[in-house]
Amino acid sequence: MTPGPTTANATPPGAPDGDRAPRRGGFASATVPRHLARGAIGFGALVGSLVLLRAVGPAGLLLAPIGLVALRGCPMCWAVGLVETVSAGRLRRSCTEGSCTLRRAWRSCRERTAS
Repeated sequence: MTPGPTTANATPPGAPDGDRAPRRGGFASATVPRHLARGAIGFGALVGSLVLLRAVGPAGLLLAPIGLVALRGCPMCWAVGLVETVSAGRLRRSCTEGSCTLRRAWRSCRERTAS
């Protein structure tokens, strides 16, 4: 029995035959601005918790979990997610007649200005 296509490998509606939807990693956001906003909230909450520690005591540390949730665990996790978000969709896998190839999803700036 051959398994059917999974959602990760399924061809998106309206896509040419053989094109696969780009896969995003577990830490990626939908858009770069959304990811940067998460970073601003996360790092702001972490820094704020340390700054408020001196002013209000241990109660200032209540901001730390908010920062960690916004960063999805740690600052390194956020940085990995930024790389995944920026690189998502840059390559497309095209499979036809039993062979698969990778190609760029769009032309580079140099190619656009040359044509």
